Amino acid sequence: MHPVSIPALDIVVPERVRELARGAALTPVWLNNIGGLTFRTGDGRYIKWGPHDAEANMRDEAERMRWASRWITVPDVLEQGQDSEQEWLVTIALDGRSAADPRWREDPERAVRAVGEGLRMLHDKLPVEECPWEWSIDSRIARAAERGTFVPADLREAPSIDRLVVCHGDACLPNTLLADDGAVAGHVDLAALGTADRWADIAVASMSTIWNLGEGWEDTLIEAYGVEPDRARLEFYRRLWNET
Repeated sequence: MHPVSIPALDIVVPERVRELARGAALTPVWLNNIGGLTFRTGDGRYIKWGPHDAEANMRDEAERMRWASRWITVPDVLEQGQDSEQEWLVTIALDGRSAADPRWREDPERAVRAVGEGLRMLHDKLPVEECPWEWSIDSRIARAAERGTFVPADLREAPSIDRLVVCHGDACLPNTLLADDGAVAGHVDLAALGTADRWADIAVASMSTIWNLGEGWEDTLIEAYGVEPDRARLEFYRRLWNET
C-alpha cells in the first residue's frame, strides 16, 4: 500500500486523535505518504488516523481483523469510525515491534526469516473456504480501474494458481510484528486481506526486504517461507503490485 516513515515527535496531533486518546500520552509511530498517522498511546492502544484512502479503508481493515482473529494473532479492534473527510481505527497494542523497526536492522537475517515463517503460518492457518473476500488478479485490476489506474494488458494473462490461500494483502516487513526474541508476535494492516495465489504475498514480502533492509534478503525470506523461488510468479506479482 502506501510507503511509511517514522514521523517527528513534534508532529501536529489531529484533533480527532486527541479525542480518541482520552487524555493518554501520544507517541507518533508511522506517517504514510497521504498524510495518515499512527500513534501509540500511553495506556496500550494504537490510534490510526488519516484522510479517506481510495486503496484501502479502515472499515475494511477492522472487519478483516475481527474475522482473522479467530485463527491468527492480530490487534483487537476497540473502535472504528469515519466522517466526510477522515477515518480512524483504535486497537489494543500487541507486544511486539515491526520487523522494519530500527532494532531489527541490527539483526536482519532473524527478522527476514521470521517474516517468511510468519507469512507461511498465516497462509496455513486462515481458512480459504471461510474467507468472504478475495484479492484475485481480476479484483485488483478492477479496483485499480475504479481509481483511474489501468494496468498493462499482459498483466491480465495470469499465471496458474500454485496454491490458493488467504493472503495478507500487504505483507511488507512493517506489517509483521516480532517479539524481542524474533518470534512472530502478530500481523497488522489487513485491509486488503483476501483469497489469492500465495505468490501474490510472497512476491511483495520478499520485495519489501529491499525497501526496508537493502539488497540480498529476498531469497532468504522465500527460503524461510519454505518454497523454492518461482521467478516467473515473483516477477508477475511484483509488477502487478507496482501497477495497481
